[in-house]
Amino acid sequence: MISVTSAQLDAWVAAVMFPLARVLGLFFAAPIFGNAAIPERIKLIAGVLVTLAIVPALPPMPEVPAGSWAGLAILARQTVIGLLLGFSLRIVFAAVDMAGQLIGLQMGLSFAIFYDPLNASQTPVVGELFGLLATLIFLALNGHLLSLSLLAQSFTLLPVSANAVSATAYSAFLAWGATIFSTGLLLSLPLIAALLIANIAMGVLSRVAPQLNLFAVGFPVTIVSGFIVTMISLPYFGAALERLFDQGFAAMTVIMKAGAG
Repeated sequence: MISVTSAQLDAWVAAVMFPLARVLGLFFAAPIFGNAAIPERIKLIAGVLVTLAIVPALPPMPEVPAGSWAGLAILARQTVIGLLLGFSLRIVFAAVDMAGQLIGLQMGLSFAIFYDPLNASQTPVVGELFGLLATLIFLALNGHLLSLSLLAQSFTLLPVSANAVSATAYSAFLAWGATIFSTGLLLSLPLIAALLIANIAMGVLSRVAPQLNLFAVGFPVTIVSGFIVTMISLPYFGAALERLFDQGFAAMTVIMKAGAG
């Protein structure tokens, strides 16, 4: 007759629950996995399946019952770690969205917005275009598989323990978050420069020919120039995003190492 003690049962539950908290934290924060269009039940099932797949290769879990106060504290820490990793990768997509907003503003399409049910906010059309391109490139580069690989690696770099996450991890995350503005500006800089030249040319033209209706002529010229420059720069967009995704994965590794102290 097979007998299972309460200590063995607590160890089995902890061996699944502690990694599951980190996996679900990443699934609810990371791009693609955390898409609002995916039902919460599907995310939960996918998180359980991923956890069961990586549990045999994980380091030993702390001998703490998952239902105890110490176990609940460990679950909370693992959830925070998963959220940090997920948001670290989402920052890349936030930078792309910011670039799209800057481009739409310069093109005069900042008014062309619609309600995005996935983000529950008003999203510019140009920003949505760049966001979709970033998502397709991310999937084409197997970014979702690399995210899962780094998630499994995080249990080695930052093992599950009763120790609190080092404050250096939060500092590294905030430092990486500052790249939203710099990277978004760099991605939109070619088009902003081109439209600046077009606006300067329209200003000079309005001084040469005062009878010219600048609002009737300048608005279509700005939009057409923006689309032309966007079309020319699209072939280079993939290479820039590939480097940006590499920086995002490197930032996740830095945050994990910083969290381990």
